[in-house]
Amino acid sequence: MLSNLLIFSAFLTVVRAAAISTNSTVVCSAGQCIQGFTNTTIGTVLSSPNVASNAILLPGQYTSTTNPQFLHQLLTSSSTSSSPSTGFNASTMSLPLNVAVQPGIAIYPQALYSGQAQFSALPTSQASGNSSTPLSGGALALASDLWVAVTTGGGSPDRIILWNSVPDVSQLPGVTSLSLSAMESNACSPPCSGAGVCSASGKCTCPSGFTGSSCEACAPGFFGTSCQACPAGCTHCDDGITGSGLCLSTVVTNPSSACNCLNGVCGANGQCVCNAGWTTASNGTQCATCAPGFFLDGTGDCSVCQLGCQQCANGSGICVTCKQGFTQDANDQTKCDPVQSVTSSGTVCPAGSFSNGSACQPCSPSCSTCSGPTSNNCVECATGQFSLGGSCVPTDSNGVCAGSSTIANNNKRECDSCPAKCTTCEIPNFNVASTINQLQCTGCLPGFVLSNGQCVGSCPSGTFLSPKDNLTCTACSSQCATCAGTTGFCLTCNGSQLASGGKCVSSCPSNTISTSGSCTPCHPDCATCSGTSFNQCSSCPPDRPVLSNGRCLPTCSETAFFDRTTGSCQQCDSTCSSCAGAGPSKCLACSSSTSVLRGGSCVPANCGGGGTSVVPGLGVCLSDLVSVPQVSGSSVPIPLPTVTGLNSPAVTSGKRFAWWEILLMFLGCVFIFICILALFRRRMRAKRVKDTEAFAVAKNIDTRGVGWRAKLLSLFSREPRISKEDKVALRVARLRNLEQERHMAALGKVGVAVGTEAGNKSTSSRFSGTGGDADSFYSQVTGLPPRVPAPRQPVNLRGVERARSVRYSGTTISSRNSMTEAQEYVKRVEERDGLGLDRGGPSSVDPAGTGSGQGSRNNPFRK
Repeated sequence: MLSNLLIFSAFLTVVRAAAISTNSTVVCSAGQCIQGFTNTTIGTVLSSPNVASNAILLPGQYTSTTNPQFLHQLLTSSSTSSSPSTGFNASTMSLPLNVAVQPGIAIYPQALYSGQAQFSALPTSQASGNSSTPLSGGALALASDLWVAVTTGGGSPDRIILWNSVPDVSQLPGVTSLSLSAMESNACSPPCSGAGVCSASGKCTCPSGFTGSSCEACAPGFFGTSCQACPAGCTHCDDGITGSGLCLSTVVTNPSSACNCLNGVCGANGQCVCNAGWTTASNGTQCATCAPGFFLDGTGDCSVCQLGCQQCANGSGICVTCKQGFTQDANDQTKCDPVQSVTSSGTVCPAGSFSNGSACQPCSPSCSTCSGPTSNNCVECATGQFSLGGSCVPTDSNGVCAGSSTIANNNKRECDSCPAKCTTCEIPNFNVASTINQLQCTGCLPGFVLSNGQCVGSCPSGTFLSPKDNLTCTACSSQCATCAGTTGFCLTCNGSQLASGGKCVSSCPSNTISTSGSCTPCHPDCATCSGTSFNQCSSCPPDRPVLSNGRCLPTCSETAFFDRTTGSCQQCDSTCSSCAGAGPSKCLACSSSTSVLRGGSCVPANCGGGGTSVVPGLGVCLSDLVSVPQVSGSSVPIPLPTVTGLNSPAVTSGKRFAWWEILLMFLGCVFIFICILALFRRRMRAKRVKDTEAFAVAKNIDTRGVGWRAKLLSLFSREPRISKEDKVALRVARLRNLEQERHMAALGKVGVAVGTEAGNKSTSSRFSGTGGDADSFYSQVTGLPPRVPAPRQPVNLRGVERARSVRYSGTTISSRNSMTEAQEYVKRVEERDGLGLDRGGPSSVDPAGTGSGQGSRNNPFRK
């Protein structure tokens, strides 16, 4: 019976081992792998038909040289495929292979990164309000350069910052539950403002309406803490992040400039309709000059000329041309007086009548004086009517001439024009005593506003543009120095009061600062401030509690925590890489690579599993992620399928260089060769220069003035001046040298060689010690011995031998009577100078008697 039980137990063990072996897998980090059973799903799964087992790669970087050999074969196999888990990049198999969490946080339902994860990506915009999301997870995997703000659910809820992955949430200090309140990348420098969101690429992403490198300001046309757009129809409002958004100027519809019109209105067809008194100028601009019968007065308006004046001068109004039947007034040159109406008999017609030739006839009832019977013949209109285009028209109660936009002028008895920028005007309660300076505009050209009866470009101080008609400037209330929108919304206040939120107060609220007579709100990042910028905070709000260099930031650095008691950042304990408070029991992650987190404290890892260590970035031993079942009732592990190379180091073959690497190496070798060649040439050139200098010293050759510096200086040096006497001497010396050369050539023809070592002392004395001619041209000019040897006349030894053996045989020379006349001359010269042709070789003679002197008479070669 006992034997049967043992057999059955052994059978169950074998079955269990077989079942486990079929589910076993290999879990690897960079440099180590363990085979066994795991529930871990973090990372990516590699599989290849050429490798015996799949492998789960934990976060890290893997290259072709990563140990062990099993992992090396899997990474370098061309048939390997990758299956990333939730939140990891689905990258192609290219080395180096980076297994990393995408920007965001992966939330695992169980500890040790087990179970199907949920991924929360890095947000691209700030969350509205103070909302938070519960984190019902057992482990958290964070991307690099990322921090997560969570609120704890303990007895006193607090805000902590997580910088690292958490393998077991229950091991965090004093945490029963977590809620995600914020998540942001730490890659931006400087950090983004409260409105901006730092992207994984290290750039602040700004919402609509915000601008600036840190999204700290509103773009033009946007206002308020949320940077909303200015009201529709406004060209300019009180914008900016501290602005109120009140409309300061409106959009001009149908501006006069749209149809090249200056003092008129653009019609529906695009044509310009000029105000009364204006017409097109010579440059083509419409409504830019005064029409005939009007002149430009001192205010820039076109006023009508006096009655009877057809054309008057700009500025003064003096009449240049009077109408027919009028003469210029002798006392007032701006006026033209009508010629008196006289009958044929010479009778002068009284006022209110005119001459019809033979008698005086009454004028029309519309006329006070006239030149004819109808109302169109009026010279001056009757009381209550005014002249307009040759006719007399009545006015309304506001002095507006009937059928026009002109205004009655009692002084001129005419209908005058409104000011240039007014489209309509009036004189309230018009009567016979009304004057033109009582005129008030009632309508303005587009782009102008109405203030105190005048059309101006903008409302003056103390008034605001009424939003009812966007035309009239309305006075502010007595408390306001300036206002907008309504009479009581003050932008600045009178006296010593300050404007805050449209009201006048004696002192600014805590979240504002006094600037230019008003209380300007602090930047939204600040609780209190010393200025309006986002880096001028004095204290911070709860969601951005850290005050650093004038800025309010949401977190301290990774190795510090925010102490609410002191309102500052304090350093974590040395055992913590991040923490929730002071002391070694408030750690959120460990600073040592050999420690793990247990209940908020960092303790030695004591990793088992054949010398495995803590996985970088995960805070857990590799052996804790993999379990190896043991035989029941013993410590012997159940046999697992054999995986080749699991514990052996990677064996890498020789590296094959890419084509661009080979090209770079070739170009490098060429460059090195060219450098060596250049150095060799430089060295040989220096050696050649040194040898040349040594040769010059040995031969007593002056090398000064040879270099480029001397050549350059010679361009600016002056040649020595030669006197007239020296020039004559040089010319004589040149002629003497030419004659000497001619004589030497003549001696050569008769076979006598010169310049030999057998010459007499008088000849050799004419050559310097260096072998050069002492009477050379250089010596005669400078008075110095020559620097270099002068060229010598070549010695024709063959000719001398021939002359001695043939032409001048001993018998011929000894016989005086048989010599020719030339031979006798040569003989005499040789005897005189002590020269002769000995048998030892050719001789050199000194020419004599070859010039124009006395000796030339005996020279037979010149006859």
